[in-house]
Amino acid sequence: MRAHQIDRPADLDLVRESYDRVADNYAEMVATTGMGDIRRQPWLKASIDAFADTVSELGPVLDVGCGPGTVTAYLAERGLNVSGVDLSPRMIENGRRLYPHCRFSVASATDLHLEAASLGGILGWWSLFNLPRGVLPQILALFARALKSGGHFIAGTHVGDEDKVRTEAYGGVPVRWTTHKWQPKQFVGLIERAGLRPVAELRLPANEFSGPGLVVMAERPA
Repeated sequence: MRAHQIDRPADLDLVRESYDRVADNYAEMVATTGMGDIRRQPWLKASIDAFADTVSELGPVLDVGCGPGTVTAYLAERGLNVSGVDLSPRMIENGRRLYPHCRFSVASATDLHLEAASLGGILGWWSLFNLPRGVLPQILALFARALKSGGHFIAGTHVGDEDKVRTEAYGGVPVRWTTHKWQPKQFVGLIERAGLRPVAELRLPANEFSGPGLVVMAERPA
């Protein structure tokens, strides 16, 4: 059970519906353009590989906001005991279709019931930026509590100062969600205040698919 209730974002249903609408296009773009495919992006692959090496002997790993399961499947191929969850039922349908050997379920990050010290690793791989600024710290605290001593959390997020309301995405599909951007120092500070110790940062310039990005890996101290 959770130590505390996590606030439900006011736009949760809109965000779920939006990702359901883009799910098929997103999965197709990962396959055809390399967007979101860490195998084609060496620095992101290196980050995930470092995470996998670190947590491989620590127990179950949870990929929160797994989308169509690209990273979940990569970690499974590496032998990790990993499962993926996503807010969007259609994203999960794509994951199960593409990677039938993997375990997926539908769940919001705000409604996860994670036992204390039950996980060796947690990913929030470009999947937490839709969370309101007041809700993200609650999620990070949940993750910190769920990690075993020495367990690791890895997150990727968009860098910036503003909140951007999206009205279309992934091939012009109509959506309605807010991208909450963070400066690296702010985002790392949130992770620290949740009780995790940052161990590595990777800052990424804008590319053809996205604006500037940040990857952070952090440890649950002993």
